[in-house]
Amino acid sequence: MSNSPSTLFDKVWDSHVVRKIQDGPDVFFIDRHFIHEVTSPVAFLGLETRGLKVMFPEKTFATADHNTPTINQHLPVEDPLSAKQLKALETNSAKYGISHWGLGNPKNGIVHVVGPENGITLPGMTIVCGDSHTSTHGAFGAIAFGIGTSEVEMVLSSQCIMQPKPKKMRINVNGTLNKGVTPKDVILYIISKLSAAGATGYFVEYAGEVFENMSMEGRMTVCNMSIEMGARGGMIAPDETTFNYIKGREKAPKGEAWERDLAYWKTLKTDEGASFDIEYSYDASDIEPMITFGTNPGMGIGISQHIPVSAETGSGKSSYEKSLNYMGFHEDDAMLGKKVDYVFIGSCTNGRIEDFRAFASIIKGRKKADNVTAWIVPGSHIVEQQIKEEGILDILTEAGFQLRQPGCSACLAMNDDKIPAGKYAVSTSNRNFEGRQGPGARTMLASPLVAAAAAVTGVVTDPRELL
Repeated sequence: MSNSPSTLFDKVWDSHVVRKIQDGPDVFFIDRHFIHEVTSPVAFLGLETRGLKVMFPEKTFATADHNTPTINQHLPVEDPLSAKQLKALETNSAKYGISHWGLGNPKNGIVHVVGPENGITLPGMTIVCGDSHTSTHGAFGAIAFGIGTSEVEMVLSSQCIMQPKPKKMRINVNGTLNKGVTPKDVILYIISKLSAAGATGYFVEYAGEVFENMSMEGRMTVCNMSIEMGARGGMIAPDETTFNYIKGREKAPKGEAWERDLAYWKTLKTDEGASFDIEYSYDASDIEPMITFGTNPGMGIGISQHIPVSAETGSGKSSYEKSLNYMGFHEDDAMLGKKVDYVFIGSCTNGRIEDFRAFASIIKGRKKADNVTAWIVPGSHIVEQQIKEEGILDILTEAGFQLRQPGCSACLAMNDDKIPAGKYAVSTSNRNFEGRQGPGARTMLASPLVAAAAAVTGVVTDPRELL
């Protein structure tokens, strides 16, 4: 082992390399493998064809989320493809001895919500899933990233994956956040500065006072969207906030094992003097509530600002214009006052209890706007239960909102919750690509506070005016 200063990323990565291939990728051991109904059926088919077993079924965790309806989950799933995929996950999990939280299971929910809340996600681990937002788990000081179907098969059969080691980036945000600025705004601000491809080829460590003072749920939101600036993943060094969050959760270590693991977790931080390939620093006071105006998450501005006039020329200019045409917006438009048809709160980005507390803080004592259809979707049954126990459901009901059942819902058009063509949605999810929330749907990404402000006013509204 070298004694030179090491980054958090290096410490976790290097401790999981099984074999280095000269001028090639590393053979890399995986501690936790999450699977869901969309990317796993073909991988299991591959195992079947090759007569292979699942090497460590106890390290694999299955939950249904992408294709699940968010109402009437006790009834048979109507969409035939969704029903088929959900059934395949159940059958394959049973066949290979994998734990499975299907529809109706009290632990069911979105994969990147249920992993942390059940203590499956722990610091210093390597975590993969056939889903790009696996980067969420990096909030715990884990290396977590999405993989493709063939890699899902590789992990099932060997518990390893072949990966080239990414470059390292550190993003520092220091200072104090202003009123109404949430972790979602912090990450949308960073992506607006770096662009949707600005971190391609890198693994990002988030550092500085803003992340140190952030809750675990806020850190998960930030790491979740690392992928939206092209990064392989994002991570935050574990600290007391992390350890307090994990302690006592069902699958977290207990007793002596806890003490042993805790001692190791406390070593998981970047050493003084360790170097990164690139580093950026931002000032917290420059960040205001954010909203996107275009068709990638990098096209975002502070809510009080106007849509930028394109500085691009040539093909850059035409793709910028195409994006604004799709959204029905124009250069130099104000975002405030733009009409809103749908509001969606949920997803693996903003489907946790803190997100619903934030939403409730604005709608309390107000009424849902008549022109708005709102989909309020908890990330798991545990979150749904908390919403009820904390009285948030009463606030929602009184304001004219209905609570749906857990699932990925309107984050992506893979279930019944699709935004109709041409309609505008303020969404707390992570992607605003053309057609992401339904063919022709127009998505504005924002925080739960901005979503709540839109839900009660019917237009894009600065939440600071309602707090």
